[in-house]
Amino acid sequence: MEKFTNKYLTANKERRASVLLNNPKTLWINTGTLCNITCNNCYIFSSPKNDDLIYFQDKFLIKYLKEIKSLNWPIEEIGFTGGEPFLNKEVLIMSERALKENYRVLILTNAMQPMQRSGIKKGLIQLHKMYGDNLKLRVSIDHYKMEKHDEVRGRGSFSKTIEGMKWLMEQGIKTSVAGRNIWNIEEDVSRKGYEKLFSDYNIKIDAFDKSETILFPEMNEQNIEVPEITTKCWSILGKDPSSIMCSNSRMVIHRKDEKKPKVVACTLLPYEKEFELGDNLKASENRVYLNHPHCAKFCVLGGASCS
Repeated sequence: MEKFTNKYLTANKERRASVLLNNPKTLWINTGTLCNITCNNCYIFSSPKNDDLIYFQDKFLIKYLKEIKSLNWPIEEIGFTGGEPFLNKEVLIMSERALKENYRVLILTNAMQPMQRSGIKKGLIQLHKMYGDNLKLRVSIDHYKMEKHDEVRGRGSFSKTIEGMKWLMEQGIKTSVAGRNIWNIEEDVSRKGYEKLFSDYNIKIDAFDKSETILFPEMNEQNIEVPEITTKCWSILGKDPSSIMCSNSRMVIHRKDEKKPKVVACTLLPYEKEFELGDNLKASENRVYLNHPHCAKFCVLGGASCS
């Protein structure tokens, strides 16, 4: 039996580890897979042409916010991811709706032209004025050097992202940075590199605070060296299943040609039918079996979380 092919058993026929939703804190909304750029190794294959996940609409967010309350889920944060969320014309409407309901809002962005349009800037300024640090943006800066960042995101993208970051700093909008460890650089070396970058551009973010500068492990699902996580691994690794992302979050997506959005286990697996958990939050309370390389490499071994 090959690895990651059986939901319940590993290739060695050991019981596969699973995770229960026991403390839902974040509901992610995928705003759509369309993006203004095409990045190498984008886990969701976002691009200017990929509309496999269509623009999420506010009318559906209303439904899920109501369901959160009816289920008495302890959700604290509504996260918006893409694609590039600022291409979705309803992203500010949805953000304001969530903020009005007293949720924190986190928007993941590349801070390039979609975010820098005058209407978006005006809306962000207004939301910041009304809700302060309950609104937070996380900007993707894959590497602290322009050449490496542009290697992933395209020539000229670094300077445009830095322009957006500087604007966010000027407005006082709470901002964090997400980097990637594609180049197998030691974490301390990376953080020192980001520290210099932030200093050079007067970006007031702490490179050594893991909540302000998040360095994600690479997610190459073709890597045959990724181990499968068994039930024994929890004690071997000293890990608690409640520390894994699918124990505390869910994501809602809207696939092209489907009438209703669907709830999936996490932000990393929007296309895998095995990780689709129904069209409502109640149905998504089912146990999630860690039957994918991302589960092992990103969450369990990498210790990463999208929140």
